[in-house]
Amino acid sequence: MNLPATGRRVLISGASRGLGRALAQAFATNGDRVAVHYGSREEEARATLASLTGEGHVLVGGDLSDPAGAADVAGRAATALGGLDVLVNNAAVNLPHPLADTSYEDWAALWQRHVSVNLLATANLSHLAARRMIDQGTGGRIVNIGSRGAFRGEPDHPAYGATKAAVHALGQSLAVSLAPYGIAVASVAPGFFGTERVAHRLSGEEGAAIRAQSPFGRAGTADEIAAAVLWLASPVAEWASGTVLDLNGASHLRT
Repeated sequence: MNLPATGRRVLISGASRGLGRALAQAFATNGDRVAVHYGSREEEARATLASLTGEGHVLVGGDLSDPAGAADVAGRAATALGGLDVLVNNAAVNLPHPLADTSYEDWAALWQRHVSVNLLATANLSHLAARRMIDQGTGGRIVNIGSRGAFRGEPDHPAYGATKAAVHALGQSLAVSLAPYGIAVASVAPGFFGTERVAHRLSGEEGAAIRAQSPFGRAGTADEIAAAVLWLASPVAEWASGTVLDLNGASHLRT
């Protein structure tokens, strides 16, 4: 297989802000061409696109919770970039629904939403991207954004924790099935990290408790997560296929 170290064609789902933006910037700085996907935040996605170094980047909007929408997103990204070498499954929802305080109707609807976006969209985009990589014959990389919550539990966000655990398992299954085609699949499991979406939590009353989760006494950064994803997507990381990489500053240790 001949996966290049730079100049690759990269689709990043959920890239309008936060970690998605940091991921897009990391790949663009590496010399890759990026398809910036967004669901509903077009203005923020355009800001992400404008922030990227290099040329040839594209904007691709679409609803990934719908299988036809996922196919449309993958197709337009591949057409615009001339193929796909790397897929980063970053799009996700994380809405609170503690069982004791959530009606059954809301509970069922929120579970369906989390499964549709966090798990099924990841599975569908992985199929769509991998089939293109197989046809291209040059190998590829798929990196999934999972979560520490898949291991330690999410009492107020149980569907988020469960779907992220499923994403980890999906990545390991695909790592085995796609290895003969030179496609490596891995996941990262971040702990709490700072983005504009959670800035108020870090600066508010719970900020000290969040920082105290790690013995380093701080929260992670989106750039730290993006750097790990960039490595897992590189040609030299093939032997890491199947891994779930903990990125939580020793705030949660697995055995």
